[in-house]
Amino acid sequence: MTRLPPSVGATGAHKRAWQILATVMDPELPALSVVDLGIIRAVDESGDGCSVTVTLTPTYSGCPATEVIARDVRTALEASYDVVEVRTQLSPAWTTDWMTEAGRDKLRGFGIAPPGRRLLPMADVGRPESCPRCGSTEVEELAGFGSTPCKALWRCTTCREPFDYFKKH
Repeated sequence: MTRLPPSVGATGAHKRAWQILATVMDPELPALSVVDLGIIRAVDESGDGCSVTVTLTPTYSGCPATEVIARDVRTALEASYDVVEVRTQLSPAWTTDWMTEAGRDKLRGFGIAPPGRRLLPMADVGRPESCPRCGSTEVEELAGFGSTPCKALWRCTTCREPFDYFKKH
């Protein structure tokens, strides 16, 4: 079983599965793959390379995209494996710390502020480090929820552009 994407240690057959998974995009954040998002928890390939089991953890337990993601993962892997199983694991809960640096850069490039620092050390409340459009640190929250429940709506007070902020989990 391998729990790490190929860039940080997966080799051989597991690398093939991770490479395929890197092409499966998140339906709500099409700039990010499921690997970038960090929701792939484990990849377990049979010794003969004919079957694979993928364990994923949604960004939150009520995520409406979970079934679509599982279907897309299964479909992508079925082209290379005879038997594909996709499991969902809710505990421990996903955290934005599992996102790759490439994923954070892709969010920024897509106009979404990646998860940032916490406002209070013991509270799970955060704010964008900067505006993803102009880079200003002068930002304000407009709404606790953005285009999806895992994002909030913020605005840059410098360029006045609104943007989504991917909440720290």
